[in-house]
Amino acid sequence: MSAYVSVLDLFSVGVGPSSSHTVGPMRAAKAFVATLEDGGVLDAVAGLRVVLCGSLGATGVGHGTPDAVVAGLLGLDPETCDPARVPGSWEKLGEGAPVALLGRHRITMTSDDVRLAPLTRMPGHPNGMRFTALDASGAPLAEEAYYSVGGGFVLTAAELESAAANEAAQLGAELAGEAIDPRTEPSGVPFPFANAAELLALCERERTSIAAVAWANESTLRPAAEVEAGVDRIWDTMSACVDAGLERDGVLPGRLKVRRRARAQRERLELADERGADTTIEWLQAFAMAVNEENADGRRVVTAPTNGAAGIIPAVGRHFLRTHPDVAADPARRRRAMRTYLLTAAAIGALYKRNASISGAEAGCQGEVGSACSMAAGAICAVLGGTPAQVENAAEIAMEHNLGLTCDPVGGLVQVPCIERNAIAACTAVSAARLALQGDGSHVVSLDTVIETMRQTGVDMSTKYKETSTGGLAVNVVEC
Repeated sequence: MSAYVSVLDLFSVGVGPSSSHTVGPMRAAKAFVATLEDGGVLDAVAGLRVVLCGSLGATGVGHGTPDAVVAGLLGLDPETCDPARVPGSWEKLGEGAPVALLGRHRITMTSDDVRLAPLTRMPGHPNGMRFTALDASGAPLAEEAYYSVGGGFVLTAAELESAAANEAAQLGAELAGEAIDPRTEPSGVPFPFANAAELLALCERERTSIAAVAWANESTLRPAAEVEAGVDRIWDTMSACVDAGLERDGVLPGRLKVRRRARAQRERLELADERGADTTIEWLQAFAMAVNEENADGRRVVTAPTNGAAGIIPAVGRHFLRTHPDVAADPARRRRAMRTYLLTAAAIGALYKRNASISGAEAGCQGEVGSACSMAAGAICAVLGGTPAQVENAAEIAMEHNLGLTCDPVGGLVQVPCIERNAIAACTAVSAARLALQGDGSHVVSLDTVIETMRQTGVDMSTKYKETSTGGLAVNVVEC
């Protein structure tokens, strides 16, 4: 597996409420019908069956998974589609309704054609799904298994098996005492790194920052102007999501009837600001809640690195700009700061994706909120002038205090405790960065150690605490 994950892949624009349960399944469904078209059999398809297994089946309804699958079959893309077209897509099928695969080939599907199978665990990952296309006689034309592995990333069964084989080969080489040089990996970038130690060594050797290493890699994969435009678009989308959440009022979808709070928070904070009160932390929390209320409402968000944790990185970035008005007021300085911020966050996030997990179904919420908190801590440390060692320390501190965090959404909805959890984690990220900036970067527990600890904790964690809504708050809160 390549050691490098592009910032433009790790941060992807999509729709709520879940990267693994909404964005990933939508991409998988679209990819499946695209393979039918590429194989010349799309016009022969008369029926289609989808089975959502494991965690996708357990919390699929609350996470909008069946709706996302139908939207993907229609050819909708999470980055470009109108979010309003996704909710209700599955229920509208009822006992039979037309579905235009890729927007052109019509078949009839019922709601039973997208089946939830929470007790069926596919071998590669908790978020597995199977697609089967049928001809007019009901015989299978094509079948494919997909896995939504977190953060909107999707792999076929063959791709996942290949990735696992590569990781096993690397582990075997390491156990045999063979040194693995990251520069030999087929990553296609000048500065690949497999872990934080290698990233820090690169920074020291090149006498540069983590963001500069990421920039050099990105601008090798794509033209520099394309990278700049892509990173700017990511930040602009994040910031717009904050603004939208601070303006919108009402009740979030689902049986919990959770009211939005960010707008009321904003109004109270504006009055407090007029009185000269210190509202720094409260604004930080409001920024995070605004994003996650937008996510819970199925609206446009940036997967950062997941939708369940989408509010942390935007909130901490907005916090930096709010507390540094000189940077915020200068468009050129603001662009440079936010590019540094996101490139640093992506470099850290790539370590979690490679060496542990960013999937709540695989690692619990430590893999989602914990990873995002760590990324945001390192990123704001960087824009505050931290050295690479201090950035690594900030990222480590943040994750160290998220270890063991469970994923237990009440009612299978990305609302309680998810929205508030983002607000608290944003505060933790800022605190971790400030603590790291007080030192010289030297510390006892390395980021690599805490990432491996998170991975081990995820492996040991009971399945009921990993996005299945069968443990924790999900079963101890009485739904009214």
